[in-house]
Parts: sequence; C-alpha cells; structure tokens
Amino acid sequence: MNKTELKKILKPLIKECVREVIREEGALSAIVSEVMNETPGQSVIYETKKGTRLETDNEFASRRQRKQKHLQERKKKILDVIGREAYNGVNLFEGTSPMKPPTSATSPAGGSALEGVAPGDPGVDISAFTSSNIWKKLAGN
Repeated sequence: MNKTELKKILKPLIKECVREVIREEGALSAIVSEVMNETPGQSVIYETKKGTRLETDNEFASRRQRKQKHLQERKKKILDVIGREAYNGVNLFEGTSPMKPPTSATSPAGGSALEGVAPGDPGVDISAFTSSNIWKKLAGN
C-alpha cells in the first residue's frame, strides 16, 4: 500500500472523527476560547440568548384597549378636577364641537371671510330682519 492509497482511506475517516469531536458539547467553544486566549489584546465575548416571545393579534388588541381605557380615565380625572374648580362647575364648551383647521395653504392670498368656519355651522339667524321694516330703518329710508 502506497502513500496515496493510505491517504484516500484515512482522510474521510479523520474528517468524520474531527466533525464528531467538534459537535460534542463544549468542544467548539473550548477551541474558540483557546484561540482567543492566545491572541494578545482580545477578550472573549459570551452570548446569552433570551427567549423572546411575540405577542398575538389578540394580545396586542387587548393591550391597546387597556392603554386606551387608562388614557381615557386619566383625561376624565383631569377634566373633572379642572371642571370642578373653574367657572363654578359650569361647562363652557358643552354641546360644542371643534372647528375645522384653517386651510390657508390652499386658499387665495387674502383668504376667505368664512375660513375656519365649519361647513355645518348654521350661522346667525337673520329671519327677524327680513320680516320687519328694520332694513328700511337701517338704510335710512
């Protein structure tokens, strides 16, 4: 048996043995730490894995609802404290709704006289002026 024939037989056996040793618990980390110890100025970094769990859609929805409820309760408490102390308990904004924000970016240079007024706002009732002679008195006739 010559050298090349022996190499063909032994090489696969040695590869398999080395793989088995490396796959054993702790053998690979021992090799790595030994290499790192021989490298000057380097330190070994250990990795710890945390088990992270992703929440399901139902869990996310319930957590979000709890947060919303907590926020609404806080707002209510704050408004109750403010409402009791201010204006002798009278709610100045009862029955009102917020106005639309102004649209100055799209309006002409001068703007509109009704800019910022809600479209559903009925305005001031002037029917009493048209049914009487007030217009004539105001015009000076």
